[in-house]
Amino acid sequence: MLALLIDVLLQLVFGLLLIVIATLALAALPYGVFDAALEQALLTVGVVLLLIGYPVCFERLNEGRTPGKAAVGLRVVSHDGGPVGLRQSLTRALVGVAVEWPGLVLPLLSWVAGATVMLTDARGRRLGDLVAGTLVVHTRTAVSWRPVPAPLPVLTSWAYTLDLSRLDPSLALTTRQYLTRSHQFAEPARSDLARQLWREVAATTGPPPPPGLPEAVYLAAVLGERHRRARQRLAGERGLAAALWPQLGSTPLLRPAEPTPLLRSAEPTLPDPAPISAPGPVPSPRTVHSGQAAPSGPVGVRPSVPARRSGADGTGGH
Repeated sequence: MLALLIDVLLQLVFGLLLIVIATLALAALPYGVFDAALEQALLTVGVVLLLIGYPVCFERLNEGRTPGKAAVGLRVVSHDGGPVGLRQSLTRALVGVAVEWPGLVLPLLSWVAGATVMLTDARGRRLGDLVAGTLVVHTRTAVSWRPVPAPLPVLTSWAYTLDLSRLDPSLALTTRQYLTRSHQFAEPARSDLARQLWREVAATTGPPPPPGLPEAVYLAAVLGERHRRARQRLAGERGLAAALWPQLGSTPLLRPAEPTPLLRSAEPTLPDPAPISAPGPVPSPRTVHSGQAAPSGPVGVRPSVPARRSGADGTGGH
């Protein structure tokens, strides 16, 4: 509503400018040229420019933002999050002028219908957004976030001994959100919420901390230790992966295989064994001729199964 109010005020200012410009232009025309038909035509063009051209031009040239939307941090985008197109902006403006604001078709009834749609839609979209396939999103928030306070040095040794295995991730996230926004709470609500969170955190961690400090300080120490252990665990996993698979960051994982002929020789051969540190491509099966035993391959490669010999009586040999 605030964005609409700003845009309506600007449209009135632009309308006054158009009236002044049109008056000066008509004053320069010869006598008898200006009549009622020309007046009606100019009035229609001016209304179309103000009500339809104003939002369409600004949404196309200013990344979906009219001056009112830019002032309050709103933006019109497509339903999939992409930039709004010309056809979408034009459809949105036409539907808005017809049934929403100013509502040329049944003004009172269309206003009630538009308000009902905005209140019942899950995303708060109006009729123009539903028809055009657009969405109005926030480009900035009014919430100012601060980093989590660093733990005090006196709590470092206690934090090293904490058992965090039972600390729920959702509780840790709630605690982090409180610490980053605690400056927005007023007393006594800030202290009450800190005590409530500390009771929940202390019930799932141990040992108890040294007494005499505020609850928010304990919460910051717990989150700092949890973050330190997470970073240490991640560094260990990356170091282990680099030690077991050094080619991960230096060479491509898959190399194109060289083309090989179908029959190189009468003696089938197996490819060279791949290094143990990096998994190689799976060797293709080799054809073993009747009467030949499977050649011995490297460790880890399954040899081919030899074909069964035919007995003298025509039955299969065992």
